[in-house]
Amino acid sequence: MLFFKKKTMPLTDFFSDNFIDIHSHLLPGIDDGAKNIEKSLELILKMYSYGIKNFITTPHVLGDIYPNSTETIKSKLADVQNALKDKGYTDIKIDAAAEYMMDEQFSIRLEKNDILPLKDNYILVEMSYFNAPINLYEILFEIQLKGYKPVLAHPERYNFYHNDFDNYYKLKKAGCLFQLNLLSLTEQYGKNVQKISNELLKVNMYDFVGTDTHHNQHLELLKKIGTKKNYKKIEHLILNNSKVFN
Repeated sequence: MLFFKKKTMPLTDFFSDNFIDIHSHLLPGIDDGAKNIEKSLELILKMYSYGIKNFITTPHVLGDIYPNSTETIKSKLADVQNALKDKGYTDIKIDAAAEYMMDEQFSIRLEKNDILPLKDNYILVEMSYFNAPINLYEILFEIQLKGYKPVLAHPERYNFYHNDFDNYYKLKKAGCLFQLNLLSLTEQYGKNVQKISNELLKVNMYDFVGTDTHHNQHLELLKKIGTKKNYKKIEHLILNNSKVFN
């Protein structure tokens, strides 16, 4: 009888010590992520058990739904940092940026330079899951005119692009960097999203990865990505996160 080695790997081997998660929703009570400080700590410590010790968490900034100001985000970040310090987790590093919906209010913020970048001049942006902004390429141009680099969150999740792959090439040509959601490697967002994420990986479209953690269910599902096959696909992206954002 033949015995085959399991091709799985613990997430603590998957994520290097200096890996930094650049997309998550861990600040308490300001978007659809952690509801309170207790949940913030619960999520962070669960991720810590997976080997993730460095975070740039990115609350939504979305019109009147999540009208988070720079001051609000920094205040909530300080609450989380202090709570971690009080519990003795000195080896967890957490900072905050934002995930900006590319809408009219974002353009106003951009004009005023009221932006929280991931680091240096990298901005995490997103668009509606129903359609791209009519003036998408103008917004991308504005971002770069201001000296920033747009990092598009989870491009694989924009279903309206799935039937015309050329749109992804156009976005890259327009200066967009791509961030893969790790859970897109599972069926979390549907088989089509999983398929497109693999196609984008094959043609080396992605620049970075993020967990996009909102709640415990996401972290339970994250265990599913821990295979040698997945690691081989995204090792270069994990390393690029470490290189660019540490």
